[in-house]
Amino acid sequence: MDKIAFIFDWDGVIVDSSDLHRRSWEELANELGKVLPPNHFHLGFGKRNETIIPEILNWSNDEKLIEQWGKRKEEIYRKLGQSDGIQMQKGAFQFLQSANATGLACAIGTSTEKKNVFLAIEQHGLGAFFKAIVSSEDVKHGKPDPEVFLKASKLLKTSPTKCVVIEDSAHGIEAAKTGGMRTVALTTSHPEETFRPLEPDLILSDLGSVSIENILNIFP
Repeated sequence: MDKIAFIFDWDGVIVDSSDLHRRSWEELANELGKVLPPNHFHLGFGKRNETIIPEILNWSNDEKLIEQWGKRKEEIYRKLGQSDGIQMQKGAFQFLQSANATGLACAIGTSTEKKNVFLAIEQHGLGAFFKAIVSSEDVKHGKPDPEVFLKASKLLKTSPTKCVVIEDSAHGIEAAKTGGMRTVALTTSHPEETFRPLEPDLILSDLGSVSIENILNIFP
């Protein structure tokens, strides 16, 4: 019988990186002489750069430029992360400790680059908590496609129906539900009203507001 496992989105769930990402987009726009549309960060948060640059920023549809600019944006993010530090979300470290002590397998399923994830893992000593990491380089389709979570489930050797995805975005919750997984929505990046139409199993303020037992109770 498959064991229950947790799959975490990264930005907004484990790390509080919104300010660093916002600043990195602003610095990139300044370098390129580009204009950032109003509300661009809210619309693009959690999505792949391959989607943000052409569809939200409307900067270019040239695949080479999109790749080049996307990589540069992440370089800027890591520079800021190294100089200023990447903050953890409230309750995230303690929750990971509890999951590890309980013997629950954990993975990461994120739209960010693996280098970004490794930087925060190194800063906060999180390496022992995760058995698998699936990031933007590992998938062809971004959320709300479930590919990133299905790959994480496969690496954990656990059925999708036994996985709990913890997300802070509507398209992440949608991806998890499409993949047949249980869902926990955090209101760290979006208000509760954003998630209600999607009917996640739980809606929480952050990982500090829930116990492992509370989450396990969502399974029949």
